[in-house]
Parts: sequence; structure tokens; C-alpha cells
Amino acid sequence: MAREAYSQLMKAINEKKFVFTGEIEPLKTTDPHEIIEVAKAHLGYAVACNVTDNPKSCAYMSSLVASYIIQKETGMEAVYQLCVRDRNRLALFSDVLGAAALGIRNILSLSGDHTTFSDNPGAKPVYDLDSAQLVYMVRKAVDEGKDLMGLPIERPPKLHIGMAGNPNADPLEPELLKIDRKVKIGADFMQTQVVFEMDRTKSFLKEMGRYDIPVIVGTFPCKSYGVADFFNKNIPGVSVPSDFMDKLKKASEIKDKVARASRYDEINIEFFTDFIRELKKTTHAAGCHIMAVGYERLVKPLVENVQRTSA
Repeated sequence: MAREAYSQLMKAINEKKFVFTGEIEPLKTTDPHEIIEVAKAHLGYAVACNVTDNPKSCAYMSSLVASYIIQKETGMEAVYQLCVRDRNRLALFSDVLGAAALGIRNILSLSGDHTTFSDNPGAKPVYDLDSAQLVYMVRKAVDEGKDLMGLPIERPPKLHIGMAGNPNADPLEPELLKIDRKVKIGADFMQTQVVFEMDRTKSFLKEMGRYDIPVIVGTFPCKSYGVADFFNKNIPGVSVPSDFMDKLKKASEIKDKVARASRYDEINIEFFTDFIRELKKTTHAAGCHIMAVGYERLVKPLVENVQRTSA
């Protein structure tokens, strides 16, 4: 039985709508103009947008502050990413309460990339709690109105806690054990890591059939052949289909910059329209998470194309 929905994202999921979520990355700046414009590009096409929390352990604008600004200035609902890497349980709990006070209704619990990948490599990772314990902390606050020590919260938060899942894990069994733990603790939804292969996606979703949790499948439109090649060679478990790679490779040889960018757009829209239509028609996926960071112009035509061809 679905829990009460506090956010537009969970309302849409509970109503069995196929949802689209986007992704916004605050950078090393105090100027919110860019994240506001990116959020606006998703309005009407995504029900909510993830706001990243120091991805690759780079020191960027606070995801909590950015989430608030985005909601206040654009009306786009935020999924506030919260990494256990950078905060102990006191800071995590404070940020959860702060998020609720600011009107944020979705949190995504993450471990976070290790600080060895950081632009400040001397930073010490915290990991006082793991991502499952963060789910538990939020669940306890929402359901019981108490902190980890059982101390009461005045006006407990009303929000949803999400988890990440990795369809590319090999072997998959350890990943399923982590997922099982978080589902039992009470995660409200899952967003997956990037996946390009439909067979792998379907296999993962079949495994998820044993759990009562909506799964939003992660996709990553590739703005260039170089981006796709990087994913194919450097992201563990991720395999970019060869026909998609071949088309992007051929497009990369177009000399005219505008024509090349247009061809990249066409290739991505074609590939991901087919991918998302297949998700909608043949699986129980709750939706698609479009990680088009730096490629926001593709969100509108892609979603419109999916909706038009799925009608």
C-alpha cells in the first residue's frame, strides 16, 4: 500500500503515471542564474529534477541551497541529493530538517564518489552513516517523529526518501542485497545509475519485481561521441550499444559545428525515444531519469517525441 504522497513526484508515481525526472548540477559559483535557467528548461517535461551534491567529490554550491532556489524561483520540484560522504549524522539530520523547513519534499540518499576523485583530494571522507542508515534516519523522522536516538522532533518532516540502484553491477547479487536492505528500511523510490542496454535494464527490472518500490530508470543522452566513448571505456559495467556509438562516431566527422550538433540531437532523440517507449510498453518502470547535464536542450524534444509516439 502506497504511503501518503507529500511531493508531486510521489503523487504522480502513486497515480501510476510514467514520470520523467531531470538532473541539475550546481557548479563552483555563487551565481544561481544557470541552475534557474536549466530548471526552466525542464518545466512541463519533468515532474522533478535531481540537484546534485558535490558530484565526483568536487566542491560546488550546496545542493540544499540550490534545491531551495530552484523551487522558489521556477516552481520545479527538487530531488535533493544528500551524500553521506561529506557529513556526519548530526549534519545529515540538520540538513534533513532544514530541507523540510524549506519546502523540499524529496531526498535521494547517496554514498557519494570517494574523495580520491575530488578537486580537493586532501578532503577527508566522513561516512559516519551509510546510505541505508540515512534512509532509516529519514524514515524514522517522518514516520515516528524522532531522531536516531529516539528524541522527539517538533513538527516532524513530511518528505520522501529515495535510493539509488545500479543495473550495471557485476555480479549483481551484492547490489541486490543492498537494495533489499534499503527497501525493507522503507525507501520510497529508486533511481538507477545510467544504463544504455535494454536487455540489461529489463533483467534488472525483473529482479526488482520482488520488491515493492517504484523504479525510475537512469538514461544519459550523449552530447558528443567523446562523451559516449568515455562512458563505454571508463564507467564500470556500462556498455554503450555499438550501433549508437557508430552513429555518433560518424556524426563527429561532420565539419560544420551546427550541423554536427544537430545530427547528435537527432541520433540521441531516435535512440532514447525507442528506449523509453520500450520501457513504457514492456516493463513496470515507474519512469525515466534523464541525466542531460549540459545538454538540457534535448529534454523538451525527447519527452515530446516519446509522448507523441506513445499515444
